[in-house]
Amino acid sequence: MLTEISKRLLVWYRQHARQLPWRGEQEPYRVWVSEIMLQQTQVETVIPYYRRWMEHFPTLQALATASEQEVLQVWEGLGYYSRARNLHKSARQVLEHYNGHLPAHRKQLEALPGIGRYTAGAIASIAFGLDEPALDGNIRRVLSRLFNLQVPARSPAGEKQLWSWVAEHLPPGQAGDYNQAIMDLGATLCTPHAPACPRCPLADLCQANAFGIQATLPIVAPKAAIPHWTVTAAVIRQDGTVLLAQRPANGLLGGLWEFPGGKVEPGEELTACLQRELAEELDIQAAVGEPFGTYRHAYTHFRVTLHAFLCHVTAGEPKALHASQVAWVTPGDLGNYPMGKIDRQIARRMQDIDRLEGGGNGK
Repeated sequence: MLTEISKRLLVWYRQHARQLPWRGEQEPYRVWVSEIMLQQTQVETVIPYYRRWMEHFPTLQALATASEQEVLQVWEGLGYYSRARNLHKSARQVLEHYNGHLPAHRKQLEALPGIGRYTAGAIASIAFGLDEPALDGNIRRVLSRLFNLQVPARSPAGEKQLWSWVAEHLPPGQAGDYNQAIMDLGATLCTPHAPACPRCPLADLCQANAFGIQATLPIVAPKAAIPHWTVTAAVIRQDGTVLLAQRPANGLLGGLWEFPGGKVEPGEELTACLQRELAEELDIQAAVGEPFGTYRHAYTHFRVTLHAFLCHVTAGEPKALHASQVAWVTPGDLGNYPMGKIDRQIARRMQDIDRLEGGGNGK
């Protein structure tokens, strides 16, 4: 049975649905990839990465049989790399346990790496037409305003109430369009700032609009101060190559390659930090030379300022004590090693210098 809210949403969606590359065929693999990419990432950012992904891994089987390094390389730049690793792990599990077909049941979907309650509901409803609700950031905002939710939207009480509301108005047999309708409404009209209330199909039903409190909803719990870390990295050149270390599979940027270094301890000088880190991580002694740039990046829960230095080894041979492996790489091959944003900036600068010098770097 349609409620007034679901009826209006479906009518609006048929007229105003966004044209997105993963919509239309509703093929489960494409829906799944898009939903994972859209976790904590804007649609505009995702679209070119999604298209590139589908060029490299057009089917679940293609993804499952690829190497993790291939997967990380195609994902590079999109961030939150555990999503790529989980997609890869899940594809291999689906190939092994479900004959290459993504399971339709929500509980089976939730058992796969990287798929939580929201993503399982979105896949089940959009790809398989099941009557499952979904709750992403856009839906939280729309419902918080529509029903004037007066507790933080991401608190246990807020989550419970929002899941109840989204399920209460779910139209049987049309859950996929319903879930996408609320997502699109939040993305295009009920935006975080300056929502376009006069154009909203739910404007006269919306309590926040009636009270003029749209800007105050959803309520967000106070966030802790974001820490700032100062780190160092070594650009170690030898016989026309540069040293890279691969980060451990688990943890931040797992499986990606980096220029070795680490976090500065309180009261520690940059050069002393870099020499200590190289000894602890690679069992080498190194001379720290000229600066190779200062780089900044903001992650979700912290910010980083990285100071890179040209270095050369004075004693020892690099060993992967804390890294998965180490490699000496020519500047021209750096593009074949997936990296985080800061390390990619360093790599590109190295490649630019290598081209200016004619392709040959000595120690």
